[in-house]
Amino acid sequence: MIVPDSPGSRRLRALGRALGCAALGWLLAACGSTVSGHPEPARDGQVRGALTRLLPGQDQFPASYSTVVLSPDRAREAAGDITGIPDGAQVDPADCGTPARSFEPDRAAVVVGTDNRTRATLTVELTRADGPLARERERVRRCGSMRVSRGPTTNTVVTRLDPPPPGNVDDALALRRTVTGPVAGPGLTRSLQTLLGQVGDVRIAVTYMSYGDERPDSAGLDQVFTAAVRDVRRN
Repeated sequence: MIVPDSPGSRRLRALGRALGCAALGWLLAACGSTVSGHPEPARDGQVRGALTRLLPGQDQFPASYSTVVLSPDRAREAAGDITGIPDGAQVDPADCGTPARSFEPDRAAVVVGTDNRTRATLTVELTRADGPLARERERVRRCGSMRVSRGPTTNTVVTRLDPPPPGNVDDALALRRTVTGPVAGPGLTRSLQTLLGQVGDVRIAVTYMSYGDERPDSAGLDQVFTAAVRDVRRN
């Protein structure tokens, strides 16, 4: 038995169809409309691409420096020279050793510029950071003086913080370090000045290192650090 609709129920269904059509029309119009502005990538804090392409080039170093990009093995050695803690060394205090790091191309890239007159170097390290730069700041404060032994040689490594450099970075740090061996004398103490910055998940470290008594090339250090930060920030 078919029961005919009442006038009231017919009016309700008509109203529902009208509302449904209106909603569908709005949805189709929205799907076909143009949104002003430009699409932006997801802001996940990651810098895209291989780190080697972000290293500063020869033309971004002072003219007196000749540059070379290091292989992973040589990059690991250079990092040990800068921290004063080579691979396999024993550190006292024991909790002041540097964390294990990968120097594979997707995790690190290093370029070294050598001053043709003084043989001092400017080294740029780009690494994928596993945490904030604040951890390194805390480690430097805690480990201002260390004894580092490898084989028969024991060096004293002294590090102190400097005022952080200005720059378009998420965080920044500056430090000075000396590495002194068991025998003192002219040209036997390694002196280092490092500027660090972090942009997203990439840590930038630029270090001036010398063995002589010449005045540090602070202008060159600032120049290369600024260039490295700019290149990473662009990506």
